[in-house]
Amino acid sequence: MNSAALVLPRHALAWIGAATLLASVAGLSHRGQDAPSSPRPRLYRVIVPVPDIERGIEFYTELLGIEGETVSPGRHYFDCGGCTLALYEPEGNGDSGIAQPLPDHVYFAVPDLENVFARAQRLGGLSTETGDGGLPMGEIAVRPWRERSFYLRDPFGSPLCFVDEKTVVTGR
Repeated sequence: MNSAALVLPRHALAWIGAATLLASVAGLSHRGQDAPSSPRPRLYRVIVPVPDIERGIEFYTELLGIEGETVSPGRHYFDCGGCTLALYEPEGNGDSGIAQPLPDHVYFAVPDLENVFARAQRLGGLSTETGDGGLPMGEIAVRPWRERSFYLRDPFGSPLCFVDEKTVVTGR
């Protein structure tokens, strides 16, 4: 990862990432024209910046219930069903920049939401906010868009959401 990207304002990264992802998912070319002959892109890695790689590894290993792989002193990868969740500590790789929390949620679809929720309760960080529909975000609830989920933050402030895989809405 280019470490210069970490020093951009968080709102700029969110807009750049969202615009790129939306254009890719919509199948639009860089000129905004339909590209029906283009193969659908595959999201293969999401980077979560962390200021302490060891603490991040401990948290995500417990929360996800899987072991990952340290691929460099500042990177640890978790295979999340075809998309890699990459913990990235810039300093651990000798890069400049400061790890900042993500500006918006990373969503995980899981087969056993109650089990992940129990791990999240033990780890702490469940959301205390009220979300759409007046529902508590830190509790398992069926959201107005029909997904059954709960929300939390990792120890560094990045927001996460876990969704029952049987209720995932994809827009297809």
